[in-house]
Amino acid sequence: MSGPSISVVVPTRDRPELLRAALDAIIGQAHPGLIEAIVVYDQSEPDRSLELDRGDRRVRVVTNTRSPGLAGARNTGIEAATGDLVAFCDDDDEWLPGKLAAQLGALDVHPDGALVSCGIRVSYDDRTVDRSLARSRVSLEALLRDRLTELHPSTFLIRRAALVDAIGLVDEQIPGSYAEDYEFLLRAARYAPLVNVDSPYVLVRWHKRSYFAQRWETISTALQWLLRRYPEFATVPHGEARVAGQIAFAQAAMGNRRDALRWARRTLARNPREPRAYLALAVASRAVHADRVLRTLHKRGRGI
Repeated sequence: MSGPSISVVVPTRDRPELLRAALDAIIGQAHPGLIEAIVVYDQSEPDRSLELDRGDRRVRVVTNTRSPGLAGARNTGIEAATGDLVAFCDDDDEWLPGKLAAQLGALDVHPDGALVSCGIRVSYDDRTVDRSLARSRVSLEALLRDRLTELHPSTFLIRRAALVDAIGLVDEQIPGSYAEDYEFLLRAARYAPLVNVDSPYVLVRWHKRSYFAQRWETISTALQWLLRRYPEFATVPHGEARVAGQIAFAQAAMGNRRDALRWARRTLARNPREPRAYLALAVASRAVHADRVLRTLHKRGRGI
């Protein structure tokens, strides 16, 4: 057996069929080294029948021993990982053939890199849209300016030593675990510029869901937390405006017109061309419903 060993953390909760598809795609990757998938059951009964040991291909089943939710589940998997590299994959996503080979090749080209991502193929409402970044490195400044949705957690492949000793675990204190993947990327980019493969190698499924008031409250609270945690946003006006515009939209979706207007003004003061401010104003004035905006964006493979 040659090649680095890879541990893939797969948090799951009540998605048995999609989970099996995700595991088949992981185990089926062409890679000469060990691939172990660590399935972390979060607030649900573990299915031990998934466990597998074929020498260089293994599936382990564990339960979340940290805080309930995605962040705690990912950290439980990271702590159980034994591979030279650690990867993430959500239970409703699916790696496409060639993912690991392409990413390992990119890390060989950039040996100073700690985290490598790749493009995604977004599936929503029976439509698919490819999203890829036409760049091989991503700096912290670029991430502050733009969330870069293409950098999806199901694409992450990380050197375990850098993850454990420098970058650190997924933050479990973010309100509602919202945007914990973005915060993790910001921390990783502080350590070293991210490496990226500009082709889609992960199928990402976006599901229809109702954005009820409590969900929007979580989004608003978490993004305000993020602005406080990363004062670097103040040095990148377009990035600060983007996050402020998301907060304005969340406030508008909750019906908090005064707060929506306040955050929209802050957004436009930093970047008068930020479209999220105008979408927030449209929702606050009841010219359009927030769910309609999101459905339209999702069909294009985008979010708010």
